[in-house]
Amino acid sequence: MSGATPMSPSSITAPRKPSGPTAFINARLVDPETNRDEPGGLYVKDGVIADLGASLRRNAPEGATVVDCKGRMLCPGLVDAQVFTGEPGYEHRETLKTASHSAAAGGVTTMIVMPDTDPVIDQVSLVDFIQRRARDNAIVHIHTMAAVTKGLKGEEMTEIGLLKRAGAVAFSNGKTSVANTRVMKNALLYGRDFGALIVHHTEDPYLAGSGAMNSGEVATRLGLPGISKVAEIIMIERDVRLVEMTGGRYHAATISCPESLAIIRQAKARGLAVTCGVSINHLTLNENDIGSYRTFLKVRPPLRKEDDRAAMVNAVANGEIDTIVSSHDPQDADVKRRPFAEAADGAVGLETLLAAALRLYHSGDVALPTLLRPLTVNPAKLFGLPAGRLQKGAPADLILVDLDEPWVVNKDLLRSRSKNSPFDEAKMQGRVLRTLVDGETVFEYAPGR
Repeated sequence: MSGATPMSPSSITAPRKPSGPTAFINARLVDPETNRDEPGGLYVKDGVIADLGASLRRNAPEGATVVDCKGRMLCPGLVDAQVFTGEPGYEHRETLKTASHSAAAGGVTTMIVMPDTDPVIDQVSLVDFIQRRARDNAIVHIHTMAAVTKGLKGEEMTEIGLLKRAGAVAFSNGKTSVANTRVMKNALLYGRDFGALIVHHTEDPYLAGSGAMNSGEVATRLGLPGISKVAEIIMIERDVRLVEMTGGRYHAATISCPESLAIIRQAKARGLAVTCGVSINHLTLNENDIGSYRTFLKVRPPLRKEDDRAAMVNAVANGEIDTIVSSHDPQDADVKRRPFAEAADGAVGLETLLAAALRLYHSGDVALPTLLRPLTVNPAKLFGLPAGRLQKGAPADLILVDLDEPWVVNKDLLRSRSKNSPFDEAKMQGRVLRTLVDGETVFEYAPGR
């Protein structure tokens, strides 16, 4: 990896251009839904996958533009189910346009944006606003997760039925938990009646308090207030009991410890409609990475111990984790360049999501189709989206990936408007070479251009 070089802005800029019939030959086709991992080819026509398989490895249909993949991986584009943006209200941090360009460069073809904006996405008009802005400015698919309580205050439910009809794919209280048990129970009840998924940040706010990092020896050594993982465990225990009472659909957004996983596992065994996700940060980093108060690694939930991280990786390998998210949360220098305890939580991650995840593949911890499943088809199914799979008739949302090419993350060259990457200066192995959305090339890597 000594030859790894940072990306240059020109090398990751590609205009969106309509594509005619295109044949991708000599590819390594990886489809996480069917466990396909074999040499072959894929034919794109009219924005969908028209054909695929071993028969197209060397032969392209007549009249098609031919792309020789040179044995590199061709797989579904990623579906990122937790993306915080700044639009509306915090456009200086991120816009839908800049987030979408960052997503395309990282191989994310579909992203679900969170309701933590100003104003909060808690009304039909704001769901419509996001959809129109995305249609006019974004180069990837964008869907909206609406607020489950008005103003994200956790006190009064939103109009779940109307918001779902307007296009909201799920409901969340964003970065804060619904502490009021009665409100959470009612949300699950109403969600059940409308077939809506409730996505919850699981952290008891009273127990977490003003903590800045994981509670333990490292926090004590750094002199920082800690957050016990019990704050997460208690909230998940409560929520699962409420799911059992109401029959609602529930997704724990980002768990971070094996105790939480055990609760989810037991809930699934009892037939409850319960799923869970994990942030890429908690699969590839631990509390020791904070080092000398690196605020770019201050995230929620906090980075845990190495044993917790390893347990989450093992859960991905076992198929117990339903989704892996970037938890992309842009924050500007004004709120990040502060003493650690005072700095804002959050890290950008759209562009580094796949590359960071591939660390688990290169280390031998997780097989490639297994790793891609919670990044593609699982979230697509969970949120009812027609993405994440290689099959005839499916949208041609595809990425071509060189699994071995090394590069170094340079935060200043990221396409996100904010630069708070926990992977700044980290060495990566695996680069997205091309991203297609509905058969159109929205990103293409060209070294030295």
